Amino acid sequence: MSWLTIIAAGVLCGCGAYLLMSRQLSRVIVGFGLMGHGVNLVLVLSGGERGEPAFVDAGTTATDVARFSDPLPQAFVLTAIVISFGVVAFLLALAYRSWCLSGADDVEDDLEDRRIAAPGQRADRNGAAS
Repeated sequence: MSWLTIIAAGVLCGCGAYLLMSRQLSRVIVGFGLMGHGVNLVLVLSGGERGEPAFVDAGTTATDVARFSDPLPQAFVLTAIVISFGVVAFLLALAYRSWCLSGADDVEDDLEDRRIAAPGQRADRNGAAS
């Protein structure tokens, strides 16, 4: 494994985690994308060194099988790419709808969460403050 790709995966995951903690929806979406790319790079690196194609034909012996590459990490990465594409499309739709309604990219605190978090406020089972 190349140290450069390991460091690149760490930087992508670190920048993605930093952007995910932001209050702006556009940064959250970019952070999700960076985090996804970093994790996909880690999955590809988990496959080990390059090898022969993972196809077995009639003339394959037991010693030849050890040289084959593992196709499972590549299948995981392809699945992760498709899933992250769908999630990013959904997040973009939510961000666009939020921008159309409020005209801002920032995520506001929920007023109910502020009320519950205030000291001395306690809600019963029906949601009424006591």
